Amino acid sequence: MNYTIATLAGDGIGPEVTAQAIKVLEAVGSLSGHQFEFNHSPVGAVAIDQTGDPFPKDTFKNCENSDAVLFGAIGDPKYDNDPKAKVRPEQGLLRMRQMLGLYANIRPVTAFPQLIHKSPLRAELIEGADFIVIRELTGGIYFGTRGRSEDLNMAFDTMTYTRPEIQRIVKLAFEYAGRRDKRLTLIDKANVLASSRLWRETTQDMEGNYSDIAVDYLFVDNAAMQIVQWPKKFDVMVTANLFGDIISDEASVITGSLGLLPSASIGLSTSVFEPVHGSYPQGAGKDIANPIATILSAAMMLDHLDLTDEASTVRAAVDKSMADNFVTEDLDKEVSKKCSEVGDYIKNAILKA
Repeated sequence: MNYTIATLAGDGIGPEVTAQAIKVLEAVGSLSGHQFEFNHSPVGAVAIDQTGDPFPKDTFKNCENSDAVLFGAIGDPKYDNDPKAKVRPEQGLLRMRQMLGLYANIRPVTAFPQLIHKSPLRAELIEGADFIVIRELTGGIYFGTRGRSEDLNMAFDTMTYTRPEIQRIVKLAFEYAGRRDKRLTLIDKANVLASSRLWRETTQDMEGNYSDIAVDYLFVDNAAMQIVQWPKKFDVMVTANLFGDIISDEASVITGSLGLLPSASIGLSTSVFEPVHGSYPQGAGKDIANPIATILSAAMMLDHLDLTDEASTVRAAVDKSMADNFVTEDLDKEVSKKCSEVGDYIKNAILKA
């Protein structure tokens, strides 16, 4: 089979980690007979520099016409440090989500046995933790009506959801739970927010269609506490855009490194696969970034393309790199390897599989 992959390396370390994922996918292709065609397009700060637009029309067309999108990172200090900048890299990310209909962000969180000592949480709390956060991505407060008063002394942001938006992502969450441990947790703030009450009401209405799934409900503040107290109690979590942004980042500390966390954004026409970490501009060009999150995102992409055996091969090669302590400096400064070296190691492990 031939697959067309829109490749949006983006800013900072994005090009370096994306290059390692491409190595891995090419190794998978050489073994399985699949052909991956990588079509590169700019996004974020590099796109602003080239075109004045953080998500140019040609980049959108590339994504729309591809089987999947491999995405690196967005962000640049020259925009972070200028709050008055009218065009910002992050606008490209929001527009990409809207224009591609990327309605659900899937973030697996797994405690790797070899790296439990890297987590700030006690080993007995996190050993065996394995859950997924499913975050709604195209609605809520990030896309609601916003503004400032004329005297600039008041500002507002509106959290708005419709029942079909909620049904769409909750259905996806039930389906994920059905393939795992059959447990689903809705995270909301239904004691205060009307939009959260609609989330809870809609989920309760859908429970009858999934009688084999155990469903519970947590307020977001309570959920934030329980994730660090009892991370092993969770299987699949689903929540609104803002809450998901915060909860998934909090959950990331369980692994001991942001450089290990992949994600997928499921869309109406195509889907985007990206590491959870940001652009890490301080490390750009130094060949020190951890490529594993991007490589695991590529594995999620293979699953999405129904290449599940190939995805398992990639994950096994990643496990081998960590078991052999062939890792970047964020995981072991004393014997650290370069980003490109880790990519080569995982590629070669695949070719020898």
